[in-house]
Amino acid sequence: MGSSAALIVALAALATGCGGAGSDTGATKPPAGDSATKDSGSGSGSGSGSGSGGAVVDKGGSDTVFRTEERFRQALPDPASMAGWTPRSANAEIEEAPEPAANCGQDADWYCARIARGEANFEAVGEEAQFDLTAFADRSAAQDACRKEKTWSAKYTEAQVPPVPGVDSHAYYRNAGGLDGLNLFMCTGTVVAQVLLEGEGSSLDPATAHSLAQLFASRIHKAAAAQ
Repeated sequence: MGSSAALIVALAALATGCGGAGSDTGATKPPAGDSATKDSGSGSGSGSGSGSGGAVVDKGGSDTVFRTEERFRQALPDPASMAGWTPRSANAEIEEAPEPAANCGQDADWYCARIARGEANFEAVGEEAQFDLTAFADRSAAQDACRKEKTWSAKYTEAQVPPVPGVDSHAYYRNAGGLDGLNLFMCTGTVVAQVLLEGEGSSLDPATAHSLAQLFASRIHKAAAAQ
C-alpha cells in the first residue's frame, strides 16, 4: 500500500447504524438484479470481463478527481439507496502524501498510486456487501491500476455477472478463511470501484452483484458530475 500517511474520515451520514434511514433489518433478501442467472461458483464463464489480464477498455467516465470527503459521500451507497441492507460502517482515507505513479513497478500493488479510498459496508441475511472506491490523480493512473488488478485476479474463477453499462467491469469468485466471496471490479474515469459480496455458505448470487454494481456505478457518475 505504500508508506504514505492517510487521513481517515468516518462518513457518518453513510453509517447510521442498525435501523437507520432507509435500512431494513428484516429477513427479506434484497432484490437481485435483472436477468443474471445464479452461479454456484464451481465453473468459469464468459462473465463481465476477460478474466485473463487483457487490456482495459476505456468506456469514458469523467476526469473528475475524487479527493474530498464530500465526493466520496456522494459516490458511496447510503442507507436510503440500500433498502433491505443494514448499514455497518463507512469511511474515507485521503492520502496526505500519495505515491508517485513513477514509483509503482509492474508487479506493485494495483492501488500503489492511489490518492484516496473510501468504503461503505452493509449486511443482510448473513451476507455482507462492501463497496470500495479507489481514486487516482488522473485517468492514466486509474487505467494502469485496472490492468494490474485484472492480471492479479486472472488466477481466480470468473463469475458470470453481466457487464455493467458505462464501465469496464469483470468479476470473479474467491475463497479465503472459510468465507466465500464474489468480487466485481469496475473501472471508469479516474477511479476503480469494487463490489464485494461475502458470507459463510452464501449463495453469492451474480444477479445481486450486478444490481449493486449498477447502483454503485450510477452514484459514481453522478458524484463525478456534481459541482
